Formats: sequence, C-alpha cells, structure tokens
Amino acid sequence: MWNKIKRRLSRGFGKISAIVFFLIATLIFFSVYWSNEPAQLSPMELAGDAEEAGENSGFIGSASIAALINVAETLLTKPGGFLSNDIMPPGVYLDNIPNWEFGVLVQVRDFSRAFREGFSRSQSQSTEDIDLIVAEPLFNFTTDSWILPASESEYRKAISSLKSYQGRLADVDNAEAQFYARADNLSSWFSNVESRLGSLSQRLSMSVVQPTDDVAAVSRGGLEIEQDALVKTAWLEIDNVFFEARGATWALLHFLQAVQADFADVIDDKNAGPSLRQIVRELESSQEALVFPVVLNGGGYGLFANHSLTIANYISRANAAIIELRNLLSQG
Repeated sequence: MWNKIKRRLSRGFGKISAIVFFLIATLIFFSVYWSNEPAQLSPMELAGDAEEAGENSGFIGSASIAALINVAETLLTKPGGFLSNDIMPPGVYLDNIPNWEFGVLVQVRDFSRAFREGFSRSQSQSTEDIDLIVAEPLFNFTTDSWILPASESEYRKAISSLKSYQGRLADVDNAEAQFYARADNLSSWFSNVESRLGSLSQRLSMSVVQPTDDVAAVSRGGLEIEQDALVKTAWLEIDNVFFEARGATWALLHFLQAVQADFADVIDDKNAGPSLRQIVRELESSQEALVFPVVLNGGGYGLFANHSLTIANYISRANAAIIELRNLLSQG
C-alpha cells in the first residue's frame, strides 16, 4: 500500500514540476519578447498610407501630426502593450521597457504641447484648437494607474482627439484647424528639446563619479574646507536612465523627420538643413542595437564598456547641433 502511495505522490510531484517548469518558461519567453524595443517607424510611410486611403495627405503638418499619433499608438500597441502600470507578471518586474516608455511619453507630451501652444496658433492671442485642448493634458496623466481610469484609456482618448484634429486639418474646407510652419514655432519646440537632451546627457554622464557645481563643507582637523561634491548615479538606476534616454531619442527621431518635411521651406530659407541632418545622424547612432544583454558601467578607459557614456556622447553632440540650429532659426 505504501508503495502505491509513493508512486501516486511521485506522479503528482512530477505533474506539478512540469506545470511549474512550463509557467517559468512562459514567463521568461514573454519577459524577453516584451523587453524588445520597437523598431524605428517612418512618418513618411504614414503619409503614403493616408494617400492610398484616399485622404489629403499633402497638407502642411501632415507628417508632424502623423508622427505624434504613430508614436503615441506604439506605446499602447507594441508587444506587451503599455507596461508601466502592470500589476501582474511578467510586466510587473520588467523595468527597462517602462523606463523606455517614460522617455517616449515625455517627448510625446512636449510635442503635443508644441502643437497646442504654437503649431496650431497664428499668434499668442489666438484661440487654442478644441481637440488639442483635450489631447495635451490627457498625455500628462500618470503612468502607473491601472484602473479607474487606466493610463492606457486616457492616452487613447488623447490619440482620438489628435486624430480628430488631423481629420479637420486635412479638410481644405475647414478653416478652424491650422498648422503654422513658422521659424519661431520650430525654435520654441527646439528650445524644449535642448533642455530635455541636456538633462539626459548630464544624468547619463553621472554613471561615473564626477565633481558638480555644488560645494560641500568638509571638516578636517577642526577646519571647514570647501570641496566639490561628488555625484554618481546609483548602480541599480544606471539601466533606468539608459533606457529612458533610448526611448526619448527613439521618439525624437520621428518628430525630427516629421518637422524636416513640414518645415522644409523654413529650414531651407535659414540654411539649417545640414544642422538638422546632423542631429538626426547622432540620434540614429544612439539607437544602435545593444549587443551585451546588460547595461555596463565600465570606466572610460577600462576593460568594460560604459554604455551610458556612449549614448551620452551622441546626445551631447545632437544637443550642440540643436543650439546651432536655433541660432540659425533666430536670424532674419
């Protein structure tokens, strides 16, 4: 009898082990699959799709609004969907893609604000577009709400409003929706981009110990001696900043390619084409595949790479080109 019990227990444990192994393997598979960054998308391809659908895709602003909608939708439709507010595995313990999502979302928020405050208005005293008034604040909804309302539902409402604006903008008989491709509007958005990239570059560079402008008082032998404070990004946060930067530059590439088309006359008039193309090249380099599966924090001349310093270099060079571009746009 005891032998029968042992055999049954053995078979029971075997089944449980098989089930546990299957669940673990499934979680690992989806963890890896969901952690892949989406491929680069082309706003120009969207304009072509709209033309095939019989829509007026040649209107000024078509590339920019298509890029904004496309990037926002990718946040919700990529493998795994929107992961930042997940409360179940594997999404709950993944952090690379949620940080990537945050980087993308910050750029979406800034670009939608540029639409609401600049691109869609002829002057500072003109009224704001009715759809952009709805969309812009919805993108600023918190990223960690999973119910009542879920973050995704608020972002979908924002995308719907953007599509409504896009439809009215494409309607030649509708004079309410406008897109003003002026140098001051473009310069204003670039000013915000410059600030964002400067912050990212600084945070990425803090992967190594370096002095800051803050002065700390140190007591030595009863004397107060002032010295530069040393700041370093925490080891567990290095990959967070890295993937946030990857997401920001991924989204920014779409928007830069879009304004390159919609503001073509302004860019040519200011001879700003070479500067804009340099920015695009630098940000494209920041999107190269990460060969090593872990974000390393090696020294600048050490045995191991420092991925944060590498991407910080590309972002810094892109930011320098943006400063030059803004100077060109401000010239008469």
